Amino acid sequence: MNPTQFDYIIVGAGSAGCVLANRLSENPNHSVCLIEAGKQDNNILIKAPFGLAAMVPNNLFSWGFETTEQAGLNKRKGFQPRGKVLGGSSSINAMMYVRGNPWDYDNWAALGNTGWGYEEVLPYFKKAENNETFQQCEYHGNTGPLNVAELRSPSPLNETFMAACQLNNIPYNSDVNGKRQLGCRLTQVTQKNGERCSTANAYLHPALTRNNLTVITQAQANKVLFEGKTATGVEVTIKKQTQTLLAKKEVILSGGAYGSPQLLMLSGVGNAEHLKQHGIAVVHDLPGVGENLQDHITTTPIYRSTTHKGSYGFSVHGCIEFVKGVYQWITQRKGMITTNFAESLAFAYVDSSEPAPDIELEFLPGIVDDHNRTNHGGHGYSIHATLLRPKSVGSLKLKSNKPSDGPLINPNFLSEPDDLNKLAKGLQLALNIMESAPFAAIKGKMIYPLDANDFKQLKQYCQEKADTEYHPVGTCKMGPDSDPMAVVDHELKVKGIKNLRVIDASIMPNLVSGNTNAPTIMISEKGADMILAGLLKK
Repeated sequence: MNPTQFDYIIVGAGSAGCVLANRLSENPNHSVCLIEAGKQDNNILIKAPFGLAAMVPNNLFSWGFETTEQAGLNKRKGFQPRGKVLGGSSSINAMMYVRGNPWDYDNWAALGNTGWGYEEVLPYFKKAENNETFQQCEYHGNTGPLNVAELRSPSPLNETFMAACQLNNIPYNSDVNGKRQLGCRLTQVTQKNGERCSTANAYLHPALTRNNLTVITQAQANKVLFEGKTATGVEVTIKKQTQTLLAKKEVILSGGAYGSPQLLMLSGVGNAEHLKQHGIAVVHDLPGVGENLQDHITTTPIYRSTTHKGSYGFSVHGCIEFVKGVYQWITQRKGMITTNFAESLAFAYVDSSEPAPDIELEFLPGIVDDHNRTNHGGHGYSIHATLLRPKSVGSLKLKSNKPSDGPLINPNFLSEPDDLNKLAKGLQLALNIMESAPFAAIKGKMIYPLDANDFKQLKQYCQEKADTEYHPVGTCKMGPDSDPMAVVDHELKVKGIKNLRVIDASIMPNLVSGNTNAPTIMISEKGADMILAGLLKK
């Protein structure tokens, strides 16, 4: 085999790319090359779940993007950490295993995306999953690569949160990924034996012994190469040297909601006028590339607690507990180092007419302010109140024709008035929970005082403090030919181009009602099956 020629080239070794590399290389007759701009994932901060507290605010193993000025956020620029390492964002995220609501996928199918209804995607969620809790269950799998577990050492404050939820008409739900989503429970996490289970850990590392799989790290993809309108390979820069990798069958973009549309545009596939503005020769005019950007917006009320017990904080006691926690993790893989911080969650309605819960609450037994970039001494607790189906839609544009330049990211947060009203109602719900009886014994002062009955103040707080929940999607949306802004078809093939697919979160036509990592893995499992099924037809 020519070392620069492969059957499949996958660009991006993140939540999607690692899945594809594993599944496509299962057949020894397929040669697969996976390229990743980041480094290996062998750092202890990735392995130890607590490490995300250091990685995210400091842009370790991250692209460290930011948005353009957001009018709906008082012209603030938002924070956009995205994984730049094997495993991508699954190596730096909060490890929450959440699928969204069945309605989300039925809605995708209703938009004309054949094969993407809930009953059709559920087998791929199950195929991916090894759920330690739900055995022989119609909604869960027990033989997949992705380990899904309960937290090993959750804070007792989670019980306080769940008791308060139930007093506010949010019932306990043992499985928010099962028959119904409404309710609260401890967060299930992508961990195994007290360690992070990223897609690199679950899918890629077990496949590295295969002779037909080549993985290249620190490789910057510059552009997809074409003969006419057929993708033939990828130009990459490795150790400052430009190389050409050729694909005999397909090129697959798995760079995520930012990386995939950016690479398409750099390659000449996108809005023709936009490409010409940057001096890029147009291969195919596809106006939807980079459009339809959607992201979850979240706002966070923060309380100090009257006791250090059960919360993570900066104090003498907190430092002592941290040292103890490190020892306990090293010796038992238990204790505070196994935390994912967002230790319990709830799905609720602020608008009962919605087809599915419209607010997600994530309880954090610690003071977490501005993605943990603003530090406060002492102990406390926080709730992320997240709007699940925002109406605001943004876009991604090129900053220049240089692959090394990050894109212009404009989520257009809170541009729709209804989004601001609903997010403020979600904040109000979070405050009502935090002000209810179960928290009375530990409740201290708020970091940023808020009155749950002052709706104008709540809206202002959202504009001043709200930001991403790290779930950008939609910039290479899947859709039928009748949709002029669709970028890929229901088989994830780029429209108007041969031998080129996009398989990652960017193909979602609409945001799901929950975290996006598990759905991205599902998309990749289904995408791999579609590629392999297509080979059987030939």
